[in-house]
Amino acid sequence: MYQIGTGERFISYITYTVFFMSERIGHFEQLLLLALLRLGDESYGVPIRGEIERRTNRVVSPGAIYTALDRLERRGLVRSRLGDPTPQRGGKRKRHYRLTAKGRAAVREAQAALTQMAHGLEPKLGTT
Repeated sequence: MYQIGTGERFISYITYTVFFMSERIGHFEQLLLLALLRLGDESYGVPIRGEIERRTNRVVSPGAIYTALDRLERRGLVRSRLGDPTPQRGGKRKRHYRLTAKGRAAVREAQAALTQMAHGLEPKLGTT
């Protein structure tokens, strides 16, 4: 701690060292990353959305998918590239996504944390 001033009046400055453990991801982000992991590289929005909807039994809007994928890409957890234009899409190009090593690590850590938290709760959850 550093002090500036004398007597009764002084200003204290405390220096903290902050360590960022890892990328924290939310529930929906976990679902997206798991879908990408399951589908493999070069997946795009429609199959990603379908995978999440099939496996979770919940409806997901396309906007939610693309907004979250953009956020994950800014954080370095996924990468994307534009595919070639296709006549079926009126010349529009698909954006293909792939999981990065950082994204895999985030999924692994999130799953490990969830497993640790759930350990021993099987009787209370009625799953034994």
